Amino acid sequence: MLLITHVFNIKLVNYPSFLILHIVRLMSKYKTSGYKGSYDYSKSEEREGRSLVRFKCGLLNTIQDVLRQRPGWVEVKDEGEWDFNWCDVGWLRENFDHSYMEEHVRINHFRNHYELTRKNLMVKNLKRYRKNQERDVGRLEASKCDFFPCTFALPSEYHLFVEEFKRSPGSTWIMKPVAKSQGKGIFLFRKLKDIMDWKKDGTRSEEQKDAAQVESYVAQRYIENPYLINGRKFDLRVYVLVTSYVPLKAWLYRDGFGRFSSTRFSLSSIDDKYMHLTNVAVQKTAPDYDPEKGCKWQMQQLRRYLTAKHGRETVETLFTEMDNIFVRSLQSVQKVIINDKHCFELYGYDILLDQNLKPWLIEVNASPSYTPSSQEDYEMKCRLLEDTLNVVDMEGRLTGKEKRVGGYDLMWNDGPIYREDVNVETFGSSCFTANTHLGCVNDREKQLRWLLKPFPGQKRM
Repeated sequence: MLLITHVFNIKLVNYPSFLILHIVRLMSKYKTSGYKGSYDYSKSEEREGRSLVRFKCGLLNTIQDVLRQRPGWVEVKDEGEWDFNWCDVGWLRENFDHSYMEEHVRINHFRNHYELTRKNLMVKNLKRYRKNQERDVGRLEASKCDFFPCTFALPSEYHLFVEEFKRSPGSTWIMKPVAKSQGKGIFLFRKLKDIMDWKKDGTRSEEQKDAAQVESYVAQRYIENPYLINGRKFDLRVYVLVTSYVPLKAWLYRDGFGRFSSTRFSLSSIDDKYMHLTNVAVQKTAPDYDPEKGCKWQMQQLRRYLTAKHGRETVETLFTEMDNIFVRSLQSVQKVIINDKHCFELYGYDILLDQNLKPWLIEVNASPSYTPSSQEDYEMKCRLLEDTLNVVDMEGRLTGKEKRVGGYDLMWNDGPIYREDVNVETFGSSCFTANTHLGCVNDREKQLRWLLKPFPGQKRM
């Protein structure tokens, strides 16, 4: 009974015996995480920051290295009690609803993260958000949501898709399974006969439908005029960290990269996956793939290239339009995501540029790959993950008012965040400069030395 009192902070002294027994039985159904044994000690530690953080990690890649190297963090195994859990979505699905978590505990996914990261649900939420914007604010504001290609969920929207397909015969479409990653199951097509398996047949009985269940896909209009560098297609991987949905609080990381195809782009062949798919998992299997060179450009290199070719103003406009994509996509799911103070989410956004330097949102990943493709890639992902832990701040070293933590810049906090050098009283909102620095210098170590208190037992550098 004493344990239940401490863990769940329930005073059972004045309860009838039958009610105490019921509460104990109810609580025993839940696994507890982050239990410290002494309620007063836990509260004191919460105020001062934790000198010891017990972590659990379900992934065997860069994140495990970063967690193990962090001062004062200790790994727990199996059923050990933990304060911080970097889990995969499978563990979350099986355990989240049955886990009690104390105030200080953190976990790296929101319960229904898939509202943004499953391809069909992302489009469904974006379409609804755009429709609501047009109704409530007007067509001009709704047009700011026109950053995702025309998309249909199959087989449920097959007939709507056919109507759109027939309006532009000969155009290219791309099919993607809604819940797979790394380029698996993706193919391009130009003829309806290529996707007959996804035709919704209303004449079949429910039993027949169940017997021949077709995997859910999205059919998306293919961007036929991608921006090319050296004749090759590429997309951008950008990292956005959300620490709260109510209110919405989002951080944009300065680093990222462009992922290039290994084959020069052409629409004459739609069956060549090495030409059309930029996923690293696909490109690594190309016959001419060079692991020393890889297939990535760092975001800073890409921004310098675009600036040299198109000018600073044009590129600033491009990156501002990308900021719009990040914020509005998060707003589109803000009311459906189950907000939880224990949760945060590190999203991997995939953005494609067309010849007009218009950015298109292709998809959002809840579990972006942290497996490195080169030493440079490993170091970039280590910085990203270290700064993610700095923002989550299990050690209690931040004030909560920071606009920058390492390589992260606060992009949105229940409203847009502007750079420090803007005089709000002097200029109109149209002159404000967003507090985002994607592809800019990431002098994170200098900034962290200035910002953070030293870890317990360490001297300030």
